[in-house]
Amino acid sequence: MSKKFYITTTLPYVNAEPHIGFALEIVQADVIARWQRRLGKEVVFNFGTDEHGQKIYQKAIEGKKDPKKYCDGYAAKFDDLKKALNLSYTNFIRTTDDHHVKAAQEFWRICKENGDIYKKNYRIKYCVGCELEKTDSELAEGKCPLHPNQNLETRDEENYFFRFSKYQNPLLEFYKDNPDFVKPEGKYSEIKAFVTSGLEDFSVSRLKSKMPWGIAVPDDPEHVMYVWFDALINYISTLGWPEDEKNFRDFWPGLQVAGKDNLRQQSAMWQAMLMSAGLPNSTQIFIHGFMTVDGQKISKSLGNVISPFEMVEKYGTDALRYYLLSKIHPWEDSDFTRDKFNEIYNADLANGLGNLVARVAKLAEKAGSTFEITDSKITHKDLTEKIDSFRFDEALKIIWGKISKADQLIDKRQPWTLEGEPLVRALKEPVEIIREVAADIEAFLPETAEKINKQFGNKIISTAPALFPRIQEG
Repeated sequence: MSKKFYITTTLPYVNAEPHIGFALEIVQADVIARWQRRLGKEVVFNFGTDEHGQKIYQKAIEGKKDPKKYCDGYAAKFDDLKKALNLSYTNFIRTTDDHHVKAAQEFWRICKENGDIYKKNYRIKYCVGCELEKTDSELAEGKCPLHPNQNLETRDEENYFFRFSKYQNPLLEFYKDNPDFVKPEGKYSEIKAFVTSGLEDFSVSRLKSKMPWGIAVPDDPEHVMYVWFDALINYISTLGWPEDEKNFRDFWPGLQVAGKDNLRQQSAMWQAMLMSAGLPNSTQIFIHGFMTVDGQKISKSLGNVISPFEMVEKYGTDALRYYLLSKIHPWEDSDFTRDKFNEIYNADLANGLGNLVARVAKLAEKAGSTFEITDSKITHKDLTEKIDSFRFDEALKIIWGKISKADQLIDKRQPWTLEGEPLVRALKEPVEIIREVAADIEAFLPETAEKINKQFGNKIISTAPALFPRIQEG
């Protein structure tokens, strides 16, 4: 088994500040990266920002800003998530980075030399919000279902195209040979049906005179690359491709985490592009669901955008991580409400884990004994299986089952009525469970795990601040 592991999220567009919906994707990926490190692997964890395309260009012009300076400001806000959400990513790539630009141009040259990029005139309906062409079958009442407030553009111009149609059968063969390539299974069925229905070549350039904000097409100054073609290449440019062949081969292919609105791009377009360039396909793609707020799609116009920075400032990093991982379904659409968040915070964190740690620490300090630390950092097979199948919620249920067990032991033994050696014996198992829980939650709630480990040394102390101070509901 390889000791190298690579995981990447998609790159968010820098046309708005980070919201809680995107925090879900990056936190899920962070758990996987941390768990793989716990298994002894060297991990490259990639995150970053997608900075080209018409949508960003329009936003910059509206704000009377240079597009690069506009992107600089938003890129910094996304990189700030590392501290706010306690993320362990190793790479932060921007698609405006010089190396990425050169890698994208080299990738273009290879695909063109292989006969998969050609020029033609075309007329299409185009959604700027998606940065994608739309067929009539994808529209609802003439509008893009994902951006119903935006008018579609009709485009008639000469562009370069990628020979996507050529890869219908190779993709279907790849899917057949790799039955676990896309998770969950329903999304795999969806992309296989899409490819089976037939593929059309897609545009990979834009006229620079109409939309100059993009990577220059090699040997043609009149065109810039289509944003999706350029952005997808980040997954390998971040590994040093094409110059650093060793690092690239050591870590690629890897696992990609993406939202369901990226299914086609990640599991079909990108995989066909890799085939064209003669590179290995991705190992696996995990597709997570959408998050709504109070039953509605997250939207600035609806005023329901929730900032992860705001939530962290009020409740703490691990409280937000816990809710996203335990109460938001890994791949089905889920709803977020502040009332539910407060309820879960008090029930599972303040009254659950936090209360258990506080009362056991107080009793252990009263016992005045040394509780020797045994190796509690054993990787449990059941947790590994849950994380490998992206069931973060079920993994946390297993861990919280241990917390419940410790509570039941304390209620049964009533150690507060004991003194001396009987008290020490009554606390031994609950102490071991808490230490085991600390090891188990390292990937999920790293800050909390560290606090418990410090508090539950050989000599346990009760003076540590409460892990999760209770909050007023509502």
